[in-house]
Amino acid sequence: MPASRPLLVLALSGAALVAPTAFAAPIILTTTLSGPAEAPPNSSPGTGTATLALDVAAGTMRLITSFSNLVAGTTVAHIHCCVGTPGAGTAGVATTTPTFPGFPTGVMSGSYDRTFSFTDATTFNAAFVTANGGTLASATEALAAGLLSGRAYLNIHTSEFPGGEIRGFFAVPEPATLALMALGLGGAALARRRRAVPA
Repeated sequence: MPASRPLLVLALSGAALVAPTAFAAPIILTTTLSGPAEAPPNSSPGTGTATLALDVAAGTMRLITSFSNLVAGTTVAHIHCCVGTPGAGTAGVATTTPTFPGFPTGVMSGSYDRTFSFTDATTFNAAFVTANGGTLASATEALAAGLLSGRAYLNIHTSEFPGGEIRGFFAVPEPATLALMALGLGGAALARRRRAVPA
């Protein structure tokens, strides 16, 4: 059974019991990025922080990140998903390749703030979509499941560390928040299914 399937089953079974306004607020995930958190770890003095807001009702994901003290200029940045063990290992790129649109390159410190739509194919790496059901909806479910289970990370690559100079796994929300997100995903899937059925 795919990793996102239990989340979807939970979502669909409980979605009808929750008022739409109950999951209208974004789910907030955060992380701290560092060289020692890379795989393999490195001694970069670089640090960073990131906040990711998953907005189920709007079908969007907003990434706000800042970084400093890198030893070389940035080349690319993206979210990787989904590792087998939460907080460890490496995974393929899940989001836009080769890098987030407009992400600052050639700098050792900077910031980034962008909102992505889950209905836009350019939000995802095409290989991630293919590997996770072949649709934007299934890719969204897989990415959300990975983020919420601590199996997705933000990676900032530089010319000195082409495999990644700093990274951080997004924090797992509290169980109540996780259940709320699952219900929200189920509600979105149910609404999508209802729109697809002819009257």
